[in-house]
Amino acid sequence: MELLKPEQIQSLLYLISAIGFIVGIKRLSHPKTARSGNFLASLGMLIAIIATLAYGETVNNIKFGWDLIALGIGIGTVIGLLFATRVQMTEMPQMVAIFNGLGGAASAFVASSEFFKVDDLGIIICISVFIGTLTFSGSFIAFGKLQGIISGRAITFSGQQILNALMFASIVVLGSVQQLDILSDTTTFYIIVLLAFLLGIGLTIPIGGADMPVVISLLNSYSGIAAAATGFLINNQALIISGSLVGASGLILTNIMCKGMNRSLANVIFGAVGAESSSGGSSDGKEMNIKSYSTTEAAMILDAAEKIIIVPGYGLAVAQAQHVAREVADTLEAQGKKVLYAIHPVAGRMPGHMNVLLAEANVSYDVLKDLDEINPEFEDCDVALILGANDVVNPAARHDQSSPIYGMPILNVDKSRTVIINKRSMNPGFAGVQNELFGYDNSIMVFGDAKDMLNDLLKEIKEL
Repeated sequence: MELLKPEQIQSLLYLISAIGFIVGIKRLSHPKTARSGNFLASLGMLIAIIATLAYGETVNNIKFGWDLIALGIGIGTVIGLLFATRVQMTEMPQMVAIFNGLGGAASAFVASSEFFKVDDLGIIICISVFIGTLTFSGSFIAFGKLQGIISGRAITFSGQQILNALMFASIVVLGSVQQLDILSDTTTFYIIVLLAFLLGIGLTIPIGGADMPVVISLLNSYSGIAAAATGFLINNQALIISGSLVGASGLILTNIMCKGMNRSLANVIFGAVGAESSSGGSSDGKEMNIKSYSTTEAAMILDAAEKIIIVPGYGLAVAQAQHVAREVADTLEAQGKKVLYAIHPVAGRMPGHMNVLLAEANVSYDVLKDLDEINPEFEDCDVALILGANDVVNPAARHDQSSPIYGMPILNVDKSRTVIINKRSMNPGFAGVQNELFGYDNSIMVFGDAKDMLNDLLKEIKEL
């Protein structure tokens, strides 16, 4: 029996890795299977790397610089370990933004190396360099907004969209006519890189914080498209498959998030959402009557309740309060009360954020309810306990057309008999607007760190 040729073995390994990617992505669709899905996708990528390194020289007739490859693997491993061990869950959106940017940069660098090797600026090189560079600059602007380095509000100026359109048109024209030798290939290459870099910035800075999760998802898709283009350029099946999967899944996620926030993609990219926002007061400019309660008073309200809905948000994630939140819920359930969790699609600034945190605390999936499922439950809810959520529970989204969150589906917590809101301060949410819910007659505030507050609340509940 004739043994398989090296190129056949490599193709077989790429096929196995592709199966790992596909099955992994499928399992990522549910919190129960997400961990194994992540493992399978990672294993698929490892197999693809091994296939490339083991058979790349034989199949592609390329002499590898093993010392540089080892150096790259070493540096990447160290950076990956640092991210994995030091980055908090609350910083996951920032980390995703950085990874998107680095993925785009990697694609652009590979395409650039191919250009300098053949000295011919083909259309595939143009596409890979363009999308990769745009993804890099746009992702780091998104990171800056999420991290607070750059203002989270929309940054706009007169003629901004026209300028962006002109830069994009220039890139298309340069990429289309570069065969006409109007400019040298090298000059054209540098101009495309510069314009793509500036376009990434120009497309991201006018987007306000309320829509930044959508932007990150879109940039993730861009990084996949850039990788796929690079795969076609260097004839690497693994890059084509993985890049296409990332590009497609990123677009699907972007669409899901747009629906979850009642946005059109065009509105997010070109609408400069977040340009107008207020830092305090209610959405209509009126002074709010804030009622501040102690944990003792909050415990008494919960003791008298029969149905309680916990609404986790960014504040819970920052405080790492998911475990004590589960303890509070378990204690209330032991007293015969019904406890549910309301999960908004973008709570915590990224899809699935709250699901992951609560799963870490062993909260049953049966009590985690998404927006459409939980909203009817608020009408006969005795107490809605909000833990650090802000924009996703702001009633202004339903009626205030001047608000940057107008039209975004929210959790209808205001329909509960009593709303207990835990926040560290009166600072506005990520969208930059104050929450009018804080001044409602049925709302009370319990200020403080979510973890400390819940520990005090748990003690008070047990003593009642």
